[in-house]
Amino acid sequence: MNKNVTIAHISDLHLAGKDDRRQIALLDRLLDELCGRAYDHVVITGDLIDTANPDHWLVVMAVLERHGLFSWQKTTLIPGNHDLINLEEEMRFYNALNPNARERQTRLRNKLSRFCDIFQPLITGEGKTSGCFPFIKVFHYGSFCLALVAVNSVFPWSGADNPLGARGYVPREELRLLTEQQVADALEGCFVIGLCHHAYRVYGSDALIDQAFDWTMELKNRNEWLHFMKILHARMVLHGHFHRFQSYLADGMTFINGGSFRFSPNRYSEILIGPDGRWSQRFVLFRS
Repeated sequence: MNKNVTIAHISDLHLAGKDDRRQIALLDRLLDELCGRAYDHVVITGDLIDTANPDHWLVVMAVLERHGLFSWQKTTLIPGNHDLINLEEEMRFYNALNPNARERQTRLRNKLSRFCDIFQPLITGEGKTSGCFPFIKVFHYGSFCLALVAVNSVFPWSGADNPLGARGYVPREELRLLTEQQVADALEGCFVIGLCHHAYRVYGSDALIDQAFDWTMELKNRNEWLHFMKILHARMVLHGHFHRFQSYLADGMTFINGGSFRFSPNRYSEILIGPDGRWSQRFVLFRS
């Protein structure tokens, strides 16, 4: 291989179903742009929809299909908190009638299982997807190997610990699975990229109002997640959640925030990886 491998990274679509016609049209326009530029792969880091209604995932699937992107080889996506948590239901109905924490966890697991079923072609390509996280995708472009390591970071709603449903947590069982020898064997010699919905860094300032906001949005075990990414020799981590287009370092690891399509539908992140492993990233702003 003597060319760059190119990745387009978008996040936080927040589509509101089939009647969200304006945003669907804007997403069609964005995907037209990505297809026109012939990216090797498209990554979407969560919050595909806004209401945790599984029927709305079908709208996303249909848009990807229209552009030839509903393919294991072309697209990888993960869920965000808006995909799996219906905040209104949790706060009003379930919390009032059934506040049991196990029930909240069961609802989240069931929703995640449904997500895996619908997007199976983008996760495993074929076969059942029960317990599909974490998952790894390995691509070969000539002699160059690219690997994507994806986890689910959505944390169940809790009135005390996750009142807005926006805090994240990567389950330790998922992290443990990433240490198995078969994972190391699969990633050997690859350029590794981690995928997670929640941000490692939100504001991170000394202002009390920012700190309060950080708490409602934070990835609770972010340093543990970073530690495992280093074990896997990841070169970067792509995420969304905090609607800011930004690239930053945390203990030597590059994190790239895909921002929000919902609020900036003509902007996305582009990553170019050379055959020697050198890479560059920029945020692209295009005009229709």
